[in-house]
Amino acid sequence: MAIHGNGTAEAFVLNVAIIFGVTGLVGKELARILAAKPGWKVYGIARREDDLYIPGSNYHFISCDLLNPVQTLEKLSSLIDVTHMYWITWSSQFPLDSQACCDQNKAMMSNALNALLPKANSLKHVSLQTGAKHYVSLNGPFNNNAVRYSEESPRVDVAQNNFYYTLEDLLIERLNGRVAWSVHRPGLLIGNSQRTCYNFIGGLCVYASICRYLNLPFLFGGSKECWEEVYIDGTDTKLAAEQHVWASTNDEVSSIKGQAFNATNGGSFTWKEIWPEIGAKFGVQVTGDSMFSPDLRLSDFMADKENVWDEIVEKEGLQRTKMEDLANWPFMDILFRCSIKMLLSREKANRFGFVMTYQTLDSILYWIDCMRKERFIPA
Repeated sequence: MAIHGNGTAEAFVLNVAIIFGVTGLVGKELARILAAKPGWKVYGIARREDDLYIPGSNYHFISCDLLNPVQTLEKLSSLIDVTHMYWITWSSQFPLDSQACCDQNKAMMSNALNALLPKANSLKHVSLQTGAKHYVSLNGPFNNNAVRYSEESPRVDVAQNNFYYTLEDLLIERLNGRVAWSVHRPGLLIGNSQRTCYNFIGGLCVYASICRYLNLPFLFGGSKECWEEVYIDGTDTKLAAEQHVWASTNDEVSSIKGQAFNATNGGSFTWKEIWPEIGAKFGVQVTGDSMFSPDLRLSDFMADKENVWDEIVEKEGLQRTKMEDLANWPFMDILFRCSIKMLLSREKANRFGFVMTYQTLDSILYWIDCMRKERFIPA
């Protein structure tokens, strides 16, 4: 413990984390977990600052545009004490499975590595987050057999331009067997952030709040298969964050050859099973099979509801958000009409000792409460 001249004491710092994407769903939870650990200092990196509150003096936010190589070098090259790097960010400017998307995300990570690697000689581990789309292509071919993808499942055709592969390959190239690394592949992320493009909880909460405000039925608009069958795994953002910490600080897991881990809650769910309880949480109309509506598309239904949301925000005294800050309706439509099952095996994580589990319905209800507590949606 170091004693300063003013008589104050500062805990001895053993580990220094840098979290890229700290304002996102998992980044926020990871920052909270690490900043609360004795002996850790945390740098949080994002383009725009959020209202993320981290108690204590060991959390430091740095605003940085990672697509700007000069700015990235200026702001990050002095962080020579970094021991653990967490990459939980991406650029969504271009369509997924496009060369432009691959190039832009590679440029972001390259700029960060160019700033850190020459100076951060104590770097021990790099942790990358991608997702279940590692195992599938949006362009097909689609295989809807009841298969759960393991970490050893082969990549789909590399010509499909999956930027997850681009980032993994970049790490292998730049770390060159000198630094341990891991990659984490969650399913549907369940958490709370207004800085996330694919924010399921945000969209769900806005939709349900508007249904209640207008006294409309809370319908599931999607395909019958997605309604009735197990189509996707849920991943609580707290679980994903804890897996990052576990893999990056566990000598029996960390490897310079790289380790891949699926990150899911465990257990399965169907929307048909859990939709009534979600509706009950909001006090909206849910009745039997009439909850299912194959013709409802949220992109169409919500197209004229922006003023309604503004009314709710004003009337309830909520945080000042626009509907698009919290909800991505095209994403919700795709989610409820998945053309391919994205189910992940968590056998490897269990075998290596990461046995944390959540019930997906419990995760959803918990994060709805968090949205209420933070005054994003009505109580």
